[in-house]
Amino acid sequence: MKIVVVGGTGLIGSKLVTKLGEHGHEAVAAAPNTGVNTLTGEGLAEVLKGASVVIDVSNSPSFEEAAVLEFFTTSTRNLLAAEAEAGVGHHVALSVVGTERPPGNAYFRAKIAQEKLIQESSIPFSLVHATQFFEFVRRIADEATDDGKVRMPPVLFQPIAGDEVAQAVGRAAVGTPLNGRTEVAGPEVFRMDEFFREALAHWGDPREVVTDPHAHYFGSEVLERSLVPDDGAALGQIRYRDWPGRDELPK
Repeated sequence: MKIVVVGGTGLIGSKLVTKLGEHGHEAVAAAPNTGVNTLTGEGLAEVLKGASVVIDVSNSPSFEEAAVLEFFTTSTRNLLAAEAEAGVGHHVALSVVGTERPPGNAYFRAKIAQEKLIQESSIPFSLVHATQFFEFVRRIADEATDDGKVRMPPVLFQPIAGDEVAQAVGRAAVGTPLNGRTEVAGPEVFRMDEFFREALAHWGDPREVVTDPHAHYFGSEVLERSLVPDDGAALGQIRYRDWPGRDELPK
């Protein structure tokens, strides 16, 4: 079947296009650099012709509060309207484990707004909530750096390989719409400060990791279980220490 992947040239989207194609589906990458812009609506009607499923793994180019909210609400409204016009039967969106938990996080609030629009639409849907990706751990360390020290809260952390996120989203896309959500996470649970202390040591990074219960995670404090799934989540199999990209991340 024809499956349109919005954000199909990004980290998860490109993996999805490849995996779905390998399974015999017509997977089409939709992104500004392929002539499809969900913020303006450009190219949407054309790319959705004949599509059975739309997967939205797009992300905001800015995490500033107003910009990220505008991105997710505007793009989702435009996408859902175009899907309804085209007769798309299943909308799949990638979201984040714990969106409802840290109320001070602007990005999570924007994702909640996106999910609300999806839930209120007439199109059957599936939401896939994933924990943080292995691919972003270095960026997290950089974001948490203050005066040369990496400040991390001692909360639970359960990251997952991007390949396994793509697999989970792909499975949801070819299955029956959930009209609800499913969660996916990595196979191991760490303390966030301990994870980054070990990660930086492995990279040969001289920055000190400081345990700080009040350290912010992308703009807000997090609680013990803010970043890990509830019981019953699907777990990946790739452990961080075995992940090939652990040694390939740019410095």
